[in-house]
Amino acid sequence: MRRVDDPVNKRLNAKAFLIAGAVFTAVLAGPAQAERIKNPVAEFTGVDKITGRIITFDVYVDETVQFGALQVTPRVCYSSPETEEPKTDSFVEVDEITLDRKIRRIFSGWMFAESPGLNAVEHPVYDVWLKTCKQASDVPAPEAKAQ
Repeated sequence: MRRVDDPVNKRLNAKAFLIAGAVFTAVLAGPAQAERIKNPVAEFTGVDKITGRIITFDVYVDETVQFGALQVTPRVCYSSPETEEPKTDSFVEVDEITLDRKIRRIFSGWMFAESPGLNAVEHPVYDVWLKTCKQASDVPAPEAKAQ
């Protein structure tokens, strides 16, 4: 039987302590994650429930695009690098133009492309959700339209 103060046992205890410390540090820090990519374009899908029309449309960050009676404005659009698990999210504001021509905010929050039902805009006539974030679009940028 070996005693607790045995030199071999002390070395084993020291190694175990170092390994436990490294594991504890790794658990607290979590897996190393790459920086999120900030994208200038958010791609949305919209459904007009009356006509059954489904449309995909690009919107530049801080640009407002009208879909039916809704005005969609993404404020940021983030995606994860291709080496990471796909995570795409955007902070979006959606306003409704009412029949008396007033603008009423009906949604302000985060949309997640991987979970479209989580924070999609549900309206009696229109549904809108985030599809993806992109670095470029076929649609001209707002500055290019003004010139």
